[in-house]
Amino acid sequence: MSEVVVTSKNNLQNEVRYGDGRTFITDEPVDLGGDGAGPDPYTLLLSALGTCMSMTVMLYARRKQWPLDRVTVRLQQDHIHIKDCKECEQNIDGYVHRIELSVSFEGNLSPEQLTRLHEISHKCPVHKTLSSPIVIVDRQKDETLEDSPAGDFF
Repeated sequence: MSEVVVTSKNNLQNEVRYGDGRTFITDEPVDLGGDGAGPDPYTLLLSALGTCMSMTVMLYARRKQWPLDRVTVRLQQDHIHIKDCKECEQNIDGYVHRIELSVSFEGNLSPEQLTRLHEISHKCPVHKTLSSPIVIVDRQKDETLEDSPAGDFF
């Protein structure tokens, strides 16, 4: 498993370290109190999904030797009330995060190939992760954190 380390910098900026010494900056837009120095967390989330979908489809087409030249994934995220979610089967009160996306392909592809590529795009690992129950485990066992007022925040 690869590790990502996020360290706060000035204002709302964070440095993200990963791999062999690679880094990038995340931030919030100016209108939300940040400096606009990098992508915000939801942009990163959508980027991860779109990137994974594109890579999965490109690898599949390459293995099949299909003439796929380019994949474009457009994504938007919002949270809406469950009552307003036509795809939701649950009849409970509250909100749901909703990601809308469209995937398009460029290349000399048959209608059957296009249909299969759409199916494959939704089988990427990040899509499967986001569509499944997620367990987030806090590895820190510092009891002083649990006893502090800040520990009650979460």
